[in-house]
Amino acid sequence: MSLDIQCEQLSDARWAELLPLLQQCQVVRLDDCGLTEARCGDISSALRVNPALTELSLRSNELGDAGVHCVLQGLQSPSCKIQKLSLQNCYLTGAGCGVLSGTLRSLPTLQELHLSDNLLGDAGLQLLCEGLLDPQCRLEKLQLEYCNLSAASCEPLASVLRAKPDFKELTVSNNDINEAGVRVLCQGLKDSPCQLEALRLESCGITSNNCRDLCSIVASKASLRELALGSNKLGDVGIAELCPGLLHPSSSLRTLWIWECGITAKGCADLCRVLRTKESLKELSLAGNELGDEGARLLCETLLEPGCQLESLWVKSCSFTAACCSHFSSVLTQNKFLLELQMSNNRLGDAGVQELCKGLGQPGSVLRVLWLGDCDMSDSSCSSLAATLLANHSLRELDLSNNCLGDAGVLQLVESVRQPGCLLEQLVLYDIYWSEAMEDRLQALEEEKPSLRVIS
Repeated sequence: MSLDIQCEQLSDARWAELLPLLQQCQVVRLDDCGLTEARCGDISSALRVNPALTELSLRSNELGDAGVHCVLQGLQSPSCKIQKLSLQNCYLTGAGCGVLSGTLRSLPTLQELHLSDNLLGDAGLQLLCEGLLDPQCRLEKLQLEYCNLSAASCEPLASVLRAKPDFKELTVSNNDINEAGVRVLCQGLKDSPCQLEALRLESCGITSNNCRDLCSIVASKASLRELALGSNKLGDVGIAELCPGLLHPSSSLRTLWIWECGITAKGCADLCRVLRTKESLKELSLAGNELGDEGARLLCETLLEPGCQLESLWVKSCSFTAACCSHFSSVLTQNKFLLELQMSNNRLGDAGVQELCKGLGQPGSVLRVLWLGDCDMSDSSCSSLAATLLANHSLRELDLSNNCLGDAGVLQLVESVRQPGCLLEQLVLYDIYWSEAMEDRLQALEEEKPSLRVIS
């Protein structure tokens, strides 16, 4: 049984109704419910008599150190079997980490700890790691985004990695650990017997100088499935250093996030060698890189290779124009693996979108999700899109947000979507301006076709 409440300000009467559920539910989530330290005594008492609890989430509540301390006391029961604890954005500070550290020693069943968006600082992280190092602590997944950490936190974290063979996921994104810190973390991972599955280091101040160390991690950790390095200055040089690890026979990476990393068509050419070789790679984000039409051409040629089995490609804001759309059209016609394509914020224009429709309208197309928001299209594109929606039997989600569409264009889409032969399930039209009459048509459409959701 679960208690899952989000974004609800809980009155005293409502709180009284919920307390008995806190004593018996296996999963308790009270996210962004306006809870403060004043409610934590009740929570603690309820948890103390709940032997079924395996997950507790109190994210985005202003509990503070004292409130968190009180909640943790409720988990001290010998019968407590909690496996996942989420305290993101709970106003926990470094001073409160001493209590949390002590709690980790007495919760051998705890596998996941989410502490993102708390200003722990290096001193708090040091205290936390002392608890993580205790033999009784068997934590496997740790999230520390936006925790005000610096390179000084990386040696304690590296010590934890060396000591914990069961460790599987580490998220340190959005902390200024920079080159020196990443180097220390990588050394800890090299020395660790852990079978790491996910490493997230987005916006951490990584540069191309770190990519050789990261290459070594990717090559040596056959268990690694997800690597997130977005918003770091890797550049083409860094990608060239990273790719040998991705190409290593033992690497079986599934997800690679390298958005906004300063990559151009040159770096794209190196990545294409990986895509052609590694059937395990399924998700790739290159959003926010200046790939240009040449990078698009290289990607599309690779997507037509039999060894490339990518399922999700994000190329939002990559400086594409209509010139690359014939290449993507061929991919949409021939590729049997790509299910998700994010192309928003590229100047494709009506000519580019019409070219994409040629591929989408072919019987062999398997794409299920397509984003074309902010692509400089107008009502002129809508006749092609409307015809495509009737011809295509794979597409389930289409995003056309922030394009210059009016009543005439949207009406063409509505007429196609309302047909029984159209299998679209979600149409996203944020920042599209139409008349009140069209608003009524869209509401009527959702009533007429319950399987369809129009988001505007």
